[in-house]
Amino acid sequence: MVIVDSDVWSEAFRKRTADRSWQVNRLVSLIERGEVQMLGLIRQEVLSGIKDPTLYAAIRDSLRWYPDGVVTTAIHELAAEYFNRCRSKGIQGSHTDFLISACSTVWDMPVLSKDHDYEHYALWLPITIERETV
Repeated sequence: MVIVDSDVWSEAFRKRTADRSWQVNRLVSLIERGEVQMLGLIRQEVLSGIKDPTLYAAIRDSLRWYPDGVVTTAIHELAAEYFNRCRSKGIQGSHTDFLISACSTVWDMPVLSKDHDYEHYALWLPITIERETV
């Protein structure tokens, strides 16, 4: 299973096949194999800002295929620890990124993202990043 960040989902829903990044191609492969892990927070980010109600409903319904992983109190506390650890090293990040990072650690799942900030987090956090295979 792989945690897929909202930036990959957003690209997948808006770009044509020919213009897709390797991350979206990887997402397609993960979907085909049933290896996508969703978080409620990622679902919320993907759906936020969609003005067209018909498009919103279509994307919402597509994402409903992927159940949310259970994010416990311990995972939230670990996310806060990760935020503090990275901040002490001069690395800034969003609360969402650190929650995803904590889920990655606890669930032992890599993160698939287009956000290069995860490379910085991985210097100080025990997370795994899904990488392009050649």
